[in-house]
Amino acid sequence: MSMRVTTVQRLWTDAEMAATLENDARRGLTATPKDLPPKWFYDQRGSELFDAITELPEYYPTRRERWILSERAGEIADLAGAESLVELGSGSATKTRILLDALTSGGRLHSYLPFDVCEEALASSGEEIAQRYPGVSVRGVVGDFERHLHLIPRLGRQLVAFLGGTIGNLMPEQRLAFLRKVRAGMTLEDHLLVGADLVKDPVRLVSAYDDPAGVTAEFNRNVLRVLNRQLDADFDPDGYEHVAVWDPDAEWIEMRLRARRPHRVRLHRLDLAVAFEGGEEMRTEVSAKFRPDGLAAELSAAGFRRVRYWTDPDGDFSLSLAVAC
Repeated sequence: MSMRVTTVQRLWTDAEMAATLENDARRGLTATPKDLPPKWFYDQRGSELFDAITELPEYYPTRRERWILSERAGEIADLAGAESLVELGSGSATKTRILLDALTSGGRLHSYLPFDVCEEALASSGEEIAQRYPGVSVRGVVGDFERHLHLIPRLGRQLVAFLGGTIGNLMPEQRLAFLRKVRAGMTLEDHLLVGADLVKDPVRLVSAYDDPAGVTAEFNRNVLRVLNRQLDADFDPDGYEHVAVWDPDAEWIEMRLRARRPHRVRLHRLDLAVAFEGGEEMRTEVSAKFRPDGLAAELSAAGFRRVRYWTDPDGDFSLSLAVAC
């Protein structure tokens, strides 16, 4: 009789996570221009808001990636032959079920390891998946891409999935460092599956990150609520306007928060006061868009060889399957 096991392993202590947030906030809020890392969007509320974004008509990436997975999951499963699925930045893991259906049908998969910064989202999605796949051991891992990839347990032949276009949230030098860390934890029989959004009409791109319903704006401002709660700050989220712009040189979308008026913010836990000018913008996320050859080159530079490349019929989004080499 198969056993169902659900655990959540914390690679961050509360003190380490708090110190990382404090360092990121102090660095970013005293920089010129100001910026904050996008990982701090994702408390429980932020995860819920992002799930709502993926259902918006303007936000095509999730639907396009889901289509590719639906068409290609069987081929991915056959090529990977995975005994464990490691998902980086798993969130609510809604698309993961397509992969798990294909991976479990062959009878080899025995472990699913979702890795994310938000423990609440991991626990919730992990329990749902454990109930749906009783023969699969679910071991959630709470951690940070930049610190803890090397601590993810190895449980047999791996398929490492990094979906949703999240790779585009990393700056180019961060992407290379990240991919090299992923490669360091893999053997020659393991596979990496990367979802990446593709360069397209800037009007469509901006629309996907600035919906008329204001869900993305609320998601963007959620980072200020995280700082208020965790750092005893006094941001007024409604005092900031959501901004999404296309940078044609870098080929990425930037999300920013624009101060509606001049003001000062106190972060009491940091003993820090920060002044904002009226109209001043603080970057909260980049979302890089890729060209097929450029993505293959980045994978190669990190020690991977791409063995399959798929897009949806409109060429909006891509999946790359690569092996360590």
